Amino acid sequence: MDAHRLIHTTRTTVFALSFAMLLAGCKGTTTAPDDATLNAKVASSLAADQNLSGQTIQASAAAGVVTLNGTVTSDTARDIATSDVTQIAGVKTVVDNLVVQSAPAVAAPPPAAKTAPPPASSAKARKPTPMVAAATPPPAPVPVVRTPPAALPSPPPPPPPPVVAKAQAPAPPPAPPAPVVHNITLSAGTVIPVRITQTLDSATTKAGDKFTGEIATDLIDDGLVVLPQGTPVTGHVDEAQDATHYKGSALLTLSLIAIDRKGTHIEVSTQPYTKQGEGRGKNTAEKVGGGTALGAILGGIIGGGKGAAIGAVAGAGAGAGANTVTRGQQVQIPSESVVRFQLLDPILIHVTTGANTPENSNSSLGRRSDQ
Repeated sequence: MDAHRLIHTTRTTVFALSFAMLLAGCKGTTTAPDDATLNAKVASSLAADQNLSGQTIQASAAAGVVTLNGTVTSDTARDIATSDVTQIAGVKTVVDNLVVQSAPAVAAPPPAAKTAPPPASSAKARKPTPMVAAATPPPAPVPVVRTPPAALPSPPPPPPPPVVAKAQAPAPPPAPPAPVVHNITLSAGTVIPVRITQTLDSATTKAGDKFTGEIATDLIDDGLVVLPQGTPVTGHVDEAQDATHYKGSALLTLSLIAIDRKGTHIEVSTQPYTKQGEGRGKNTAEKVGGGTALGAILGGIIGGGKGAAIGAVAGAGAGAGANTVTRGQQVQIPSESVVRFQLLDPILIHVTTGANTPENSNSSLGRRSDQ
């Protein structure tokens, strides 16, 4: 009984060894598939994988090197595709050029209906005869070469913020020029026009009275306004003679004594200005002679020669009486009359320019003698 079991065990071992050697010999003689066959296997494997549904993958095989191109929606899909290809017999290297692009969200398809499992065979599966397989080394892993994704172009730098030009403050006005003092001399003989601002009459004006006036026009010297128009002045009545019976004609004599400019009182000396009225003189004789002739004519007409002598004496008396009651012509200088006074002494005037006033402000006048 033991011998029979030993023989059975020995036969089983020999059979297992023979089968293992047969498998090893068959594997060693397996040839690599051609490119067309390998392309078909790769395409079939990728199409059969439901996890790669909707992915755009192009595969090409040449001499055992499979190159994957196209786009996938995730890194997981990329890994599944390379894993499917590496498990195909005859694939030596996988070049992965797949690009991951996010796919737009779509509605998930309804779950597939479950299929019933195939009915079990009524016949019992025959158990394989146990064999002792020879120890074989595990297959070498297929290298996968992945192309790094192309670097996305960096976004252009943002444009610089617009430069807002700052409103420049207006330049400050230039400083006024420094005051400059000019020494102007009005020499003796200079004529100063004065507008009299009151009426002067020989019948009412007395010697010693004062009158007022103002400079009639700007007095300019060396391009500077020395005495502006309207500058107040003061005058003096040197002599006033009323027209009287049988005496000289009426007379008014005036002199300028002071100029008041911006509150400064300046004394001046001028040549007197005289205005004289017409006296009796010839006018009186003509009136008396005319009366005598008229009396003589009237007397001749009335009484002949004697009448003529009487008429002449009467006419002369009448003419003299008429002239006696007639006064001489009075002298009058109306207001607003312009009188020109001539300086007797020079005037030194300090005119300041560079001030802010339109005129030469802050001017000072001073009287200077010839000595």
